[in-house]
Amino acid sequence: MRADATFTVKSFTPAEITPAFEVTTGAPAGVATMEKLFEGEAAGRSATLFTSAFDHGTGTGTYVALESFEGTLHDRAGTFNFVHSATTTGSDRLSPFFVIVPGSGTGALAGITGAGSLTVDQDGTHRVVFEYELG
Repeated sequence: MRADATFTVKSFTPAEITPAFEVTTGAPAGVATMEKLFEGEAAGRSATLFTSAFDHGTGTGTYVALESFEGTLHDRAGTFNFVHSATTTGSDRLSPFFVIVPGSGTGALAGITGAGSLTVDQDGTHRVVFEYELG
């Protein structure tokens, strides 16, 4: 099955995390929490743990995000986790990764497995696609 949606970031809050020891690199690492709102065939919200190494001067970096989604895919209500990652050199999206965490589904989404994708349109619209199966 496939569910297409758009999303907006309701909040983005940098988190203060102190590593076991400091390593200085050319792309500072950081952590933030986010709340996203989804509309379309996937409707609801997610709580996101967002980590990145990003150089604001060059626009180059990589992120990894773990999201806990609650809402509906088509007419099925429940919750599940998904993980995604990508790299940019400023104007592109390279090496994308996206997976629905097996065993994380609840309610009518129990048994969900699959993958997906994230894209950003030229006008800044954020899109997500869930390619999933229910076991």
